[in-house]
Amino acid sequence: MKKPPAVPLDFRNTNALWCSVLVETLVRLGARHAVTCPGSRSTPLTLALARHPGIEVTPVLDERSAAFFALGLGKRTRRPAILVCTSGTAGANFHPAVIEAWESGVPLLVITADRPPEMRECRSGQTIDQQKLFGGHVAFYHELAVPEPALPMLRYLRQTTAHAWQRAQGGPVHLNAPFRDPLPPLPDGRTGAVRRALKPGQFFAGLTVTARPTAAVVLDDALGALRGRRGVIVAGYAGPADPAAYAANVGRIAAALGWPVLADALSPARHFDRYVPHLVTAYDPVPRDRRLAAALKPEAVLVLDNWPTSKALRQWLGALDLPGVVISPATLNPDALHGRMRRVPAAVEDVVAGEPFTGSPIWTALWNRAERLLRRRLTAGANRLGFEGGIVPVLADAVPAGTAVFVANSMPVRDAEYFWPPNDRGCAVLCNRGANGIDGTLSTALGVAQAGGAAVLLAGDLAFLHDSNGLLLRPEFRGSLTVVLVNNAGGGIFNHLPIAEFEPPFERLFATPQQADFARLCAAHGVAHMRVKDFVQLGRLLARLPRRGIRVLEVRTDRRKDAAWRKKLFADVSARVGKQMR
Repeated sequence: MKKPPAVPLDFRNTNALWCSVLVETLVRLGARHAVTCPGSRSTPLTLALARHPGIEVTPVLDERSAAFFALGLGKRTRRPAILVCTSGTAGANFHPAVIEAWESGVPLLVITADRPPEMRECRSGQTIDQQKLFGGHVAFYHELAVPEPALPMLRYLRQTTAHAWQRAQGGPVHLNAPFRDPLPPLPDGRTGAVRRALKPGQFFAGLTVTARPTAAVVLDDALGALRGRRGVIVAGYAGPADPAAYAANVGRIAAALGWPVLADALSPARHFDRYVPHLVTAYDPVPRDRRLAAALKPEAVLVLDNWPTSKALRQWLGALDLPGVVISPATLNPDALHGRMRRVPAAVEDVVAGEPFTGSPIWTALWNRAERLLRRRLTAGANRLGFEGGIVPVLADAVPAGTAVFVANSMPVRDAEYFWPPNDRGCAVLCNRGANGIDGTLSTALGVAQAGGAAVLLAGDLAFLHDSNGLLLRPEFRGSLTVVLVNNAGGGIFNHLPIAEFEPPFERLFATPQQADFARLCAAHGVAHMRVKDFVQLGRLLARLPRRGIRVLEVRTDRRKDAAWRKKLFADVSARVGKQMR
């Protein structure tokens, strides 16, 4: 990517100079997007960002929405967005998105403006303790010095900013930035000496980001004694910069091992199936039938990046207590099952398959047969008239190839895992699976769409309402987002839990049905809304995505009937295929 031209530093006053050095450093390192929230104390930084043509600035009123919007930018571009707010409780509203970025390893650079030290702990307005505001949920924290117009201090700022940007490549970083008055660029007569001493060409020379180490991990060495066993490869959520290359390497690993690949809908492996031999996508029913589970019981497991969404699969493999390996670049412990798993800290793309192992054709043939039988029955079940799970295969087939699809947590991400068929259409299916919350769903999807290309959001009514302030972004939004809004009058996932049998208080306290009129809500924000009459119409609407703007396609479903059908469908599918697999 071509670097934007350097911009003359702003010597009008100390704060303006300080912030222009900070922003120029970030732009030279690769920053391209900033999300700002209105406020006074952050004035110098906001003005410096707005002044630089190399930065696209998006102002967002609601700080929580702003943070998730920045998260969406980071998910799609794999580079940190700069997220800025004023002092006080503004930064606290960033916390949910910072947690998600930390848990899922999304690049993000948070800068919270603050009062200088002498204005703290004395009841000064809009002042709270912002030191380590996000606790252990950041990869790096630093409070910047109060701005000074001195060359040694500007060198400190340059170096610290570069270090923060480097650390933010794999997760959130927090810089707390105190400013004294004057906050606007009113001349203060203090910058003359440094203006004469600072030579920008020399000062900014050599700024760069150290590339991710690409030391190859040889699969043979990583697996060790697991060679020759009947194993499975579990490909969970992953958001690589190059999904096709990622899937191709998963395919090379699978071919070398002779093991089936159980790929979540959130893994690129499911969406580039030409690369992946022995791809299995209908695995959730397997543990639900003892005959299926016995026939397909593995002896080892290789996990790529993350465990899948399927609780049934995770519990089954956890109960088997298999020896295995987790390959993941994340610094967090990746194994919530606490099994006999060895962790290899590496990116999946850096794994070298090496010499083929001696696989078992019978083993892969068993899994291939199960996949054919299970997928056929799940697809038929999804086609039940009006069943909300049927939205997923319609979406998967209708959207243009390569579309970014953001999926909300709770039932949408599960239906995607159950019903999104294996394909070679190259869609990037994304989700906030770090903390698995519904907060920030709409704003994150808007950030994904803003980063480039028309995008689609699949969300339930509660996830949409929980983040409806994201609609405030519409005047500044320059991307294209189509929202498939599944309105089932409440939290559908709770109908699958044991608490659903306790009525009352289930419906009022857990399902929490809402009475919002989505057409009027959208109209209040100037957003297009359409009530979809059937899935045929939905497919036609998804086949042609708008060039720009936000469009909401509301699909009404019956939460209770759909929960009952899912339970019956999975019981029938697992039992029938279990008989056939004997």
